[in-house]
Amino acid sequence: MPVDNATASTQPLLAPGPDASLAIEVRDLHKSFRIPTHRVDSFKERIVRPFAARDYRELHALDGVSFEIRQGEFFGIVGRNGSGKSTLLKLLASIYRADSGTIRMAGRLAPFIELGVGFNAELTARENVVLNGVMMGLTPEETRSRLDAVIEFAELEEFADLKLKNYSSGMLVRLAFSLMLEVDADILLIDEVLAVGDASFQQKCADAFHAMKAAGKTIVLVTHEMAAVEAYCHRAMLISDGRIQHIGDPAEVGRHYLRLNFEGEGAPPGGVGEESEEVRVLDAYLENSAGQRVDSLEHGEEIQLRIDLEAKHDQPGLDVGLVITNADGIGVFQFDFIAGEPEAREVSAGQRVRIASRLANPLAPGRYFVHCGVNRAFGGGVALYVPNAIDFVVFGGPNDRGIVFLAQETEAVIEGEGS
Repeated sequence: MPVDNATASTQPLLAPGPDASLAIEVRDLHKSFRIPTHRVDSFKERIVRPFAARDYRELHALDGVSFEIRQGEFFGIVGRNGSGKSTLLKLLASIYRADSGTIRMAGRLAPFIELGVGFNAELTARENVVLNGVMMGLTPEETRSRLDAVIEFAELEEFADLKLKNYSSGMLVRLAFSLMLEVDADILLIDEVLAVGDASFQQKCADAFHAMKAAGKTIVLVTHEMAAVEAYCHRAMLISDGRIQHIGDPAEVGRHYLRLNFEGEGAPPGGVGEESEEVRVLDAYLENSAGQRVDSLEHGEEIQLRIDLEAKHDQPGLDVGLVITNADGIGVFQFDFIAGEPEAREVSAGQRVRIASRLANPLAPGRYFVHCGVNRAFGGGVALYVPNAIDFVVFGGPNDRGIVFLAQETEAVIEGEGS
C-alpha cells in the first residue's frame, strides 16, 4: 500500500511473507516541534499585541529513524535526556503524529508511557482498574475477573476501596504497573517503570518481566538503567540528537551509551598555569589509545597521563610524584620518578620536561583526581605542588562496591570430618 511521505502512517502488518515475523517496522521517521522564541505569558500582552509576529525555532526530535523489532523480542531504547527516545515511544503509541515516515505494527498494542495517567482520583482503585481495563481493550467481564489479581499483585488489598486521591505516588505506580501485567497485548510499550515500589515489589516486577520475556511478548522498553537493558533485552538501540547511534547487543549499546553520557564530564585541568619561582605547569591531561585528549575512561581502558613542565631556572634535576585519589580524597595509587637520565639530570631554564605515564585501570566508576608534586633533586625540597592537576571520570565496570577491582582467583575447600 503506497504511503504519502508528507505524513506518517501507522498500519497493521497484515500480509504474511518475508516480514511476517516482524512486530514493529519503522522507516525514515521524522518528527519536529515548533518552539516559540518569544513567549506571550500575560493576557494583557495578548490584548496589546494581538497580531504581533511570532518567531519559532524548529526542534528536530527525530531525524530519519529506521529499525525493526521481531515478534517476541525484548527491545531496549536508551539515550540521554532530550535524545528523542520518549518522542519515538509516543509516536509508536499514536500519541504523536509524525511529520513523515511509516510505522507498521503486527498485533494488539498496549502503551504504558506514563503509568497512572488516565486514573480518576475521585474513584476507588477497584473502579479505576475496571475503567482503565476497558479503555485498554478488555471487556468489562474480563476486567472484573482480573480485578483481584491486579489488587493482589500491587499489594493494595487493604486500600482497594480507597479513592486514589488519598494514594501515595508509589501506590499509584504499583497499581498501574499491576494493571499493565493483566492486559492481553501482543506489544507492550514501556517507559521507565522498573524502579517502582520497595525492594520486594521491584523483585516482583523483575520476575514479571522475565515471565513476559519467556511468554514471547514483544516489549519495547525505554530506560536509563543499563543493568536492566542487559538483564532483559535481546537487543537495544542508542538514540542521540534524534538519530540512531548504535543498535545491536545490549552490552555493546550500554558501553556506547556510557561513553556518550560521560563525554565532557571531566572539569578543566586544575593544574595548567600553576607555577612557582622554579617550575611551571604547561599542560596536564589524559589521552586515549588514539592520542586524543579525553576526560573520561571506561573501566579497564588504559590510563595515559600527560604532564608538561617547564623549568624557570637552572635545576640540578627534578623528581616528580603523582598521586591518584577518588572524589573523597582517598589515595588510590602513588608513584615517583626521576625526570631525565640519572647521569644527566640537569634541567636548564626554559627547558621542558614531558611526562608520559601508562597505567592499568582497575578503578571503580567515579571521579578521580591526579595530584602532581615536583621536588628539587637530591633532597632539595618541594619546588611545586599542584592539587587536582587532572580531573577525570571512570565509567562502566562491574557493579560492585570498592575503589578498585582486582583480578583474583579464589578457592574454598571444606576439610575435616563433619559432626
